Amino acid sequence: MATAPLFSTAGERTSELELSDALFGQEVRIDLVHQAVTRELWNRRQGTAKAKSRSEVKGGGKKPYRQKGTGRARQGSTRAPHYRHGGVVHGPEPHDYRKDMPQKMRRAAFRSALSAKVADGQVRVLEGLSVAEISTKQFAEWLTRLEPGRKAVLVLAARDENAILSARNLPDVRIVVLPGLSTYQVVTADTLILTRDAVTRLEELYAG
Repeated sequence: MATAPLFSTAGERTSELELSDALFGQEVRIDLVHQAVTRELWNRRQGTAKAKSRSEVKGGGKKPYRQKGTGRARQGSTRAPHYRHGGVVHGPEPHDYRKDMPQKMRRAAFRSALSAKVADGQVRVLEGLSVAEISTKQFAEWLTRLEPGRKAVLVLAARDENAILSARNLPDVRIVVLPGLSTYQVVTADTLILTRDAVTRLEELYAG
């Protein structure tokens, strides 16, 4: 049975929480995780890079000088690639970078990533989250009690405005509201902090 340390709302470790093996105790498929992460990063690309060729840049309609008699190499346009302000040879064109991946494989990759985090002891579970006021300093002090490592991802079942505003100026802390958690976020986090409600919600979404 997969387990993770359970912390109180105040950030004190109280016990161990048993987690569903259907979600947190799966075989780690590095190939699927790699494919899912690669897909997510490629799908973020806009694909709008564009450079103009010599036929698209402005100007250059007139031959710069006569064909013969100057002692120079013949030239037909000042918009040839070797001229300043000339066109670009084999420049980037708008391109769709999107990659596909079957839903079953994406879900299996997500479960593998969560299982790897649990196996490495990089998951913390909170009984609940209570942020009474917006304060980055207080939030950071509370977070250190959870031993979050350098980069922490805090996963919530429902949006908590005070927590989000308190954490937004902490460069290595990210708050994710379900179902917005991705395989890439799981993989790149040093520590994954889940509220108990978030664990229940994840099991409802992905354990089946």
